Amino acid sequence: MDIDDRELEEIRRRKLLELQRQLEEEQKRREMEAKIEAERQAVLRRLLTSRARERLSNLKLVRPELARAAEDLVIQLVQTGRLKPPIDDDTLVDILLELDRSTRKDFEIRIKRK
Repeated sequence: MDIDDRELEEIRRRKLLELQRQLEEEQKRREMEAKIEAERQAVLRRLLTSRARERLSNLKLVRPELARAAEDLVIQLVQTGRLKPPIDDDTLVDILLELDRSTRKDFEIRIKRK
């Protein structure tokens, strides 16, 4: 019995160490993601006017995927020199409309009569 207890305790100890390691890795990953997101928001604060930032914040509540795509596109356009900061609300609206057009799916309903 004593050997089984030691083996069981060793298995528990290894499992606990593995879980702790996984928890630490997950925490590091979350911290890294939070840092990247904070840097991203700092860049966007420098690139967008206050009204454009407000519009993007409101959009995040309704369509977060479109807001994320718009942020990516704004950053990319500025980095490639195709847009000059600060990006105003009208320019952001144009970008959002273009993104919406390219991502929206048109549905056609056909009714077949017998």
